Amino acid sequence: MTLKTKNATQTVDHYENFPVASWLCPAHLRPAIAVIYWFARTGDDIADEGSAPPQERLDALSRFRQDLLNIAAGQSHSGQWPQVFDPLQPVLDCFSLPVPLLTQLLDAFEQDVRYTAAGQRYQTDEELHDYCSRSANPVGRLLLNLYGIRDEASLAQSDQICTALQLINFWQDISVDVARDRWYPSVQSMQAFGVKDGDLLPSIQSENATRMVAAYAAAARDSMLKGASLACRIPGRAGWELRLVVQGGLRILDKIESLHFATWRTRPKLHWTDGPLLLWRAWRMKPTTL
Repeated sequence: MTLKTKNATQTVDHYENFPVASWLCPAHLRPAIAVIYWFARTGDDIADEGSAPPQERLDALSRFRQDLLNIAAGQSHSGQWPQVFDPLQPVLDCFSLPVPLLTQLLDAFEQDVRYTAAGQRYQTDEELHDYCSRSANPVGRLLLNLYGIRDEASLAQSDQICTALQLINFWQDISVDVARDRWYPSVQSMQAFGVKDGDLLPSIQSENATRMVAAYAAAARDSMLKGASLACRIPGRAGWELRLVVQGGLRILDKIESLHFATWRTRPKLHWTDGPLLLWRAWRMKPTTL
């Protein structure tokens, strides 16, 4: 995927479930959306990609944060990530983006590094949802800010959608994350369903793990459906973009269910062949039926 902004072009080779700055977005907002995405993607890569030791990652994230605070204050950045901060500075000014939403994303990335380094797990689902409130929800709120939507009801629905998307990604990626010793099923849920670490190995068939993932998937679907009517209230192309994001998340949940919830064995993905179904479902969305 190539993200083009006024000042930078970056190539992103990450698999993405959902559209990013697609042709459905209002043309005048695409550069700003791409800039926000590239800020988040770069911060996440600092935390998660490559072979750097944890402290080196945390130091880099600290410098990344300082560059953000510098440009927000009208000062120069360090020059280490010009592809991020050169285009971000005018977007901050033009749209009055709330900087705390961007720093919340960095808080989440730093937490990822610390948890992974320490082998720390989420003890409760409440703790996991708190992580989602910083790793995912700020993105939705930033996009609503671009659209000029700031009422509390819309922000709350955006949070429900974004939390659902983050959780769907966790349950989709169990096979990938466990192999990297990253555990998102909470200790609380694993104990409640009688799931052991070994139950989530690719060669294992586990009824307990199936029931746990099924419960998690149902909760993510419920959260998505509670927020989904927001997409029908946002006018124009931005609303259609969000409809497809919602339907993309629901489609991944369908695929998780079709695998009998055993995503520690097989990772479901969206394919181009899902496109017509997503468009059909997006077209049929109505606030009264969600």
